[in-house]
Amino acid sequence: MVAQLTRRRSLVPLAVLVALAAAAVFALTSIASGDDGDRGGARYKVTITNITRGQILSPAVVATHKSTLDPIFQLGAPASPEFAGLAEDATLAPFAQMLEDSSSVAQVITLTGAGGPILPGETASAMITTRGDADQISLAGMLVTTNDTFVGLSGVDLPRRGSVRYVSAGYDAGTEANNEDCVFIPGPPCGNGGVRDTAGAEGYVYVGNGVHGIADLVPAEHDWHNPAVVITITRVSGGNDD
Repeated sequence: MVAQLTRRRSLVPLAVLVALAAAAVFALTSIASGDDGDRGGARYKVTITNITRGQILSPAVVATHKSTLDPIFQLGAPASPEFAGLAEDATLAPFAQMLEDSSSVAQVITLTGAGGPILPGETASAMITTRGDADQISLAGMLVTTNDTFVGLSGVDLPRRGSVRYVSAGYDAGTEANNEDCVFIPGPPCGNGGVRDTAGAEGYVYVGNGVHGIADLVPAEHDWHNPAVVITITRVSGGNDD
């Protein structure tokens, strides 16, 4: 049984949370992204639009890679510890580093909004490259006013020309209980990252079922109806088949 904890609603302003998240992701970008110039392959523009009403999306980790890369997440399967950090607290660095360390990965970037996180209604874009037979893309980011909900793509084919458009549901990582208690939630109005409640976690990735108002979160403000984001991938240049 989950221990009863005293709930406390953080007074951390949204602007402060956005600024802190922006600083963290810019530090990560300088370490993990590397040069986004042409690395001998095609260049792609990745665009994410947050179509929720009240969920802020963390910066997204994006990777181009070969088909030999293990799925970054898989419905019905457990999430990796590195991915759990992204889904629970928008902790991007361990997951990005795991991708960087794979010989199947061509490039890793972080895709940010104007202030770091991608706000409701905001569209954000970034450029990424690929090379050789790295012809797939994966990405993920957290819906921050949840326990462990994320959006993403896992191992989809890059377009050989033009654009391809995807929509992503909010997926639950299954690594933390969905108690909706501010003690365990990093985004506004809570501001409590790095605190986990694993008792009762489902243990596998599944399609998230939203916010129900069982504790501190208010469905009218924080719930969403899938899909949660629109993702567009556009081939810009490069390769031998232009």
